[in-house]
Amino acid sequence: MPELPEVETVRRGLEPAMTGAKIAKAQVNRPDLRWPFPERMAERLTGATVRGLRRRSKYILADLSSDDTLLVHLGMSGRMLVSGDPLGQFVHTHPAPAKHDHVVLDMDNGARITFNDPRRFGAMDLMPTREIESHPLLSKLGPEPLGNSFDEPYLLRALKAKNTPIKSALLDQRIVAGLGNIYVCEALYRASISPKKRAGGLSKRRAAALVPIIREVLADAIEAGGSSLRDFRQADGELGYFQHRFDVYGREGEPCNRPDCNGTVRRIVQSGRSSFYCGQCQR
Repeated sequence: MPELPEVETVRRGLEPAMTGAKIAKAQVNRPDLRWPFPERMAERLTGATVRGLRRRSKYILADLSSDDTLLVHLGMSGRMLVSGDPLGQFVHTHPAPAKHDHVVLDMDNGARITFNDPRRFGAMDLMPTREIESHPLLSKLGPEPLGNSFDEPYLLRALKAKNTPIKSALLDQRIVAGLGNIYVCEALYRASISPKKRAGGLSKRRAAALVPIIREVLADAIEAGGSSLRDFRQADGELGYFQHRFDVYGREGEPCNRPDCNGTVRRIVQSGRSSFYCGQCQR
């Protein structure tokens, strides 16, 4: 499932084609994805101008001139692809309709945004902008890891007395929003912290050091266009490239990348998820 860097990469790719443009025609080709679409979604989208695109955790939010906000979740295999962009950044001709093109937005600037999702684990919803933060998918989320409210004092408070492993704590969306399995593994490696370490047992120094390291990992991944392991594509159809820079994720049995460490990357299962780490230099 796409994590924060992949969703942010898609948001940035959609921005030139959507922000400030009007949805000339919205086409909804099925009644649902993971959940039913809201009633009259195509009708409510048609004619609305996109005031801005933002991201909350792993969700894209399009604020509209109708005072509604379109919420988009990519799910396991969802893609938002742009074609016919007059700015010349994307494919100039619209591809032929595909089997899993579930929602198509034709913009008045000539761009077309197609939501394609073979597995149908994605989701779209539409509700008044003033109420969007109370949406069930957003209301209990913690702070954004790239935002000002995610700082060292906050993380120290959030981890205090937590008996869960630090890996599980950082995956808890109520503590920090948008982090997923890949980037927690990579951040813990850079911080030399074992994923098995009890969150509340971290020293103040080590817990505080996680804040800039998490931000650094996310920034590096966004710069690389995210990670393409199975289905992820950027808005222009290109792959992300951060997977070529993984230190531990997916590298079970391979040597640690640190030149002064002769350890080997291990894999364990925590709460049903694979954790990759170096058993020698991550303590």
